Amino acid sequence: MTYIANFPNFWVTNFKGELAALSAAFLWAIASVVWSKVGQRIGPLELNFLKGAIAIVFLGVTIFLSEQSLPAIDPLAFWLLLLSGAIGIAIADTALFAALNSLGARRTLLLKILTSPLVALIALVFLQETLSVAAWCGIFLTLLGVAWVVSERVPGTNGKEAYFWQGILWALVSTCGDAIAAILSRVALTQTTINPLWSTLIRLTAGLILLLIWILIKNQKIRGNPIQQYKPLLTMKLWIIIAFTSFIGTYLGIWLQQISLKFAPAGIAQTLNATSPLFVLPIAIWLGEKVSFRAIAGVLLALVGITLLFRF
Repeated sequence: MTYIANFPNFWVTNFKGELAALSAAFLWAIASVVWSKVGQRIGPLELNFLKGAIAIVFLGVTIFLSEQSLPAIDPLAFWLLLLSGAIGIAIADTALFAALNSLGARRTLLLKILTSPLVALIALVFLQETLSVAAWCGIFLTLLGVAWVVSERVPGTNGKEAYFWQGILWALVSTCGDAIAAILSRVALTQTTINPLWSTLIRLTAGLILLLIWILIKNQKIRGNPIQQYKPLLTMKLWIIIAFTSFIGTYLGIWLQQISLKFAPAGIAQTLNATSPLFVLPIAIWLGEKVSFRAIAGVLLALVGITLLFRF
């Protein structure tokens, strides 16, 4: 009975980073469904800026209520977090939204799977994070399962063949950006006492500043009144949707991602963070879509890989 009572604490204590990564993937799955709809009305750059700005408000309130002051942080770690936010949030997320507009969700997610092995390889080279054979098998099976799911043809995708190669480029930029940002965060989080809440705020602030500069430069090049492109934002319903999705997908999602990078090896954390497509399946069923046996088999295969990553 004592073992059963302590079972939840065992998981939280020993697999804090892994559980945080899976939670982030789940929230990103929900957010991705919403962003795919909202992105049809708002450009990638502006949408990325809005979600980041709203998430910063949530983070600021959380830090104020929890009375957590910024701890002493090594200048190098601080700049690594700033650089991670500029690359991972401003550049990679904007490229992701652009890729979704050009390729559609299926092709974009398939390319984004490359982020996980790329993170593991970078961590192996620069951080000397060696993974066991079982862990590498887990990464392979997880990626194979996710690839099997997202490579299945999905009705209603918004891929545009005329922009195929442009979308490929944006997806690869997003993939490389996410991988580099994850490693930078991992280095900063493991070499300082800063908590993931503050690291998330620092990263979001850096990303938001770069996005603001990007938007100002873009608007200067637009002929006529640039305000016209922001007319869709005048509806209260859209603001509520953006606020809610920013809360779960950006505020909670990135916070959990930072926790996973602090308490789990970078390769494992990023692999589990990449399982969002698996969580999309029950959402699709709930929305009335038909899910094939191939999709279910892919989920089971990925779950086997995830089990190996928990290193029993």
